[in-house]
Amino acid sequence: MSKLFWDAQVPWLRLNGSGARQFLQGQTSADLNALQSGDLLQTCWLTATGRLRAVLELRFDAEGADVIVLAGEASAVHAGFDQVIFPADRVRLQPLGQLRRLQWLEPMAAAVWCDPDAALPETWASGEAATATALEQWRLQSGFPPGPGELNGKTNPLELGLAAQVSTEKGCYLGQETMAKLIGQAGVKQQLRCWSCPSPLAAAAKLTLDGERAGVITSALERDGTWLGLALVRRQCLASPTLEGPNGEQLQIRQPEAFQDPDA
Repeated sequence: MSKLFWDAQVPWLRLNGSGARQFLQGQTSADLNALQSGDLLQTCWLTATGRLRAVLELRFDAEGADVIVLAGEASAVHAGFDQVIFPADRVRLQPLGQLRRLQWLEPMAAAVWCDPDAALPETWASGEAATATALEQWRLQSGFPPGPGELNGKTNPLELGLAAQVSTEKGCYLGQETMAKLIGQAGVKQQLRCWSCPSPLAAAAKLTLDGERAGVITSALERDGTWLGLALVRRQCLASPTLEGPNGEQLQIRQPEAFQDPDA
């Protein structure tokens, strides 16, 4: 059987100018200072209160930076950046475009960016582009990238297992104060978990443990007679391997493959 890969046309923002790195350093959560030209790095765009608005992947070059939107509304990212760019930033934001992004569906696989009209690179010819259903199943098993149910305007990156995309060392950035509090003292109130169940369940279904509120389903998919998906589970219930659905359904619970624990 051929190896599957993720093949997608993704929204692309281009920032031209010598101030691109400094601008993105202040707007996103990862530390970008050590990123070498041509390398890819994922980072988060947050609200001032630390809510996740988008997951970005970016690359610097001698003339500026390319940014693709892996999760979230690209138009909102573009508008948000445009609103806070000033002449002193030495950055010019170009109109939204698209790039082609390829990634093998396996743990820690590196991504490749291509021109949207370019032919499939030769090294990918032995594989097969995943169908939408296969890609969604992989997303639900790995927990990444977050979908609309997880990136809902209320969650923060630590709850969704994106701790590696949040720097604890760099200086001020949008949402930094909240991230520092959560990492340093408060901790998160819920975390993302995978679930599976033989009975059908849908997004927004409430989960319980011993009759008490335990969480909520954020994504669901039927695959080969089994239902699976993602859920946000309350911190005090994370140690339980099973939870109950709204009608007593038994859900098996586990940590997503790509989840980065903020408490580890």
